[in-house]
Amino acid sequence: MLRDCSPLRTVSDLTPLDPELLFTTLAAHGVSYVLIGAMAARLQGFPRMTADTDITPAADRENLRRLADSLCALEAKVFTEAVPEGLSFDCSSEMLARAEMWNLVTSAGRLDIAFKPSGTTGYDDLAEHAVVFRVFGVDVRTASLEDIIRSKEAADRPQDRQDVVVLREMLRRQAVTPAPGGAEQRRRSSRR
Repeated sequence: MLRDCSPLRTVSDLTPLDPELLFTTLAAHGVSYVLIGAMAARLQGFPRMTADTDITPAADRENLRRLADSLCALEAKVFTEAVPEGLSFDCSSEMLARAEMWNLVTSAGRLDIAFKPSGTTGYDDLAEHAVVFRVFGVDVRTASLEDIIRSKEAADRPQDRQDVVVLREMLRRQAVTPAPGGAEQRRRSSRR
């Protein structure tokens, strides 16, 4: 049986990004995921704005069920350039498991789901070094800057190459912090 979560009203790519609605809905449904991409980098000081949110969910059956429930609550549809308001789809855990990447439009804006982002092996790989931020009253597990860089380098798109320059500078500036008394103190990277 198909599970169509599409509302009668239209959700379009013009639906503004609403991270509060997205994060609180995912949390209310108990979805395990790591925030990746530009939104994850922004939480860590990255200056570039983004029009979507990217996540890597745990791919176990129960988590996919919770993810499917949250996507129904967010009125998810498949995003395409030709039909930016989205196409209805079977929003079930079984369907989600059939692809490694989903580009969606939701009532909380654009959402891209990548089960194995470039340069990674997926959720467990990213969760190992993730940083947790408290955002809108919920904990959001966020990919480390090192993991964001690793993924962007592997994807090697023009925007990713530009982002990596800024992200590497952010890491460089974090690596040396002034200690009490004016001495320099090196912070350990989560990758050492």
